[in-house]
Amino acid sequence: MHIKKLFNFERIANSITVLRLVLGFPLLMSLASGHILTAWTLIIIGGISDWLDGWFARKGGRGSAWGAQMDPLADKIMLLSPILWLTYKDIIPLWSVWILISREYLITAWRGKYKDGAPASRLAKVKTSLQFFCIIFLLWPLSIGGESFYIISSSLGIIFFWSSLFISLISAYNYINNRSI
Repeated sequence: MHIKKLFNFERIANSITVLRLVLGFPLLMSLASGHILTAWTLIIIGGISDWLDGWFARKGGRGSAWGAQMDPLADKIMLLSPILWLTYKDIIPLWSVWILISREYLITAWRGKYKDGAPASRLAKVKTSLQFFCIIFLLWPLSIGGESFYIISSSLGIIFFWSSLFISLISAYNYINNRSI
């Protein structure tokens, strides 16, 4: 029996996307209650599940239009909560997050015009990965401690954040101008 017939890869990918949508709430609650290590662990799970749902979607033949629209939403839920929390903690400037959120709304509205959900471009996937790394490196020292470790990890997190913001603007431009995938 062919493996695609044995497993419904599209359904598995969509289920993993739903998991990431649901993980956003405990992530936010962990940050709000000061359980940084729990939040860090949930971000790691979110990043791994983002990779897994893409893998299953490709195995199933590129996934579904629903998945193409929900996957970026799940990423936004998983990523914007901790980024906003980092803004609240004065680690990331508010104006930069305003730019990032504006970009996300713009591209979400743009995606709504396409029946296939306009799957994420390679550049947008790099942006999302950089945001995951940003959060991992900015939250990790807060949960563990140690001054020298804090300086190195925080510096890497900030570099990842600014890189992700720059790439998010380039990818938005590419989407709007030529729907590059």
